[in-house]
Amino acid sequence: MSVRLPLLAVALVAALLLPAAAQAKHTSTKQQLYVSLGDSYASGWDPTIKKNTTDGFVYQVPGLAKKRGYNLKVVNFGCGGATTVSLLHAIGCPKGALGPHGTAYPKTTQIAAATKFIKANRKKIALITVSISGNDVTKCASAANAITCVQDAQKAINDNVGTIATTLRKAAGPKPKIVGTTYPDVILGGWVNPGTDGAKKLAPLSQVAFKSIINPALKDGYAAGKASFVDVTAATGGYDPLTVLVNDPTYGSIPKPVQTICDIGYYCQLGDIHLKRSGYRVISGLVAKQLPKK
Repeated sequence: MSVRLPLLAVALVAALLLPAAAQAKHTSTKQQLYVSLGDSYASGWDPTIKKNTTDGFVYQVPGLAKKRGYNLKVVNFGCGGATTVSLLHAIGCPKGALGPHGTAYPKTTQIAAATKFIKANRKKIALITVSISGNDVTKCASAANAITCVQDAQKAINDNVGTIATTLRKAAGPKPKIVGTTYPDVILGGWVNPGTDGAKKLAPLSQVAFKSIINPALKDGYAAGKASFVDVTAATGGYDPLTVLVNDPTYGSIPKPVQTICDIGYYCQLGDIHLKRSGYRVISGLVAKQLPKK
């Protein structure tokens, strides 16, 4: 009995300590860096308060990445209004256009500032994301021939994104995950706005533009830098048929892809291309899934 009691006590103490030890191991995961580049989707713009917030997809990625074994710190170079051209060539970012706790670069370009940081911290970088090209084609929504307008922009998007991806890969080396994102087809939300005859005609054209022109150009561009591409348009139902109708409590009988856009973003309500927190979370979820589980 005198031998068994100490052994039993040791076993009980070990059993009690195991959860604490496991938790300590989980919480002590080495912190790594997550570098973000891009436009207002990267900076987290919220049109209801006219400022960038941490509801943006970039700021939601670390929480989701924890489930895959990562402890990420965001370093955000994203700048509202950026295009594939300005990301490569424009100096600085206008006041108020950086995301929360964003990294300023008043005397250099977004790509130069990001690559300088990446090179200096190469061993700590786990993830790099790029959200860009939306502002390259925004004008096409009001063009006389929307498809021709998007086609004209396609080559520049492909070339510029290819340059961005290869530059980032060269700076980061082979190990960090680089992920390029696209956008929900928010133009579908024009379906529910007053005087929508033109918007209803534009809806199927915007589907063609994303599926056959914009997203293939982005995918090819990111592939040049051995970067992954996540199709946000597909994940938000952007390619689904407009003939499938649902009864929406606000807008009545509308196509299901239109309802999805109304739910996740502000285009139906405000005519604004940006997303609600739930919409940005779709993007962050797609990005987080690109990280290999530890």
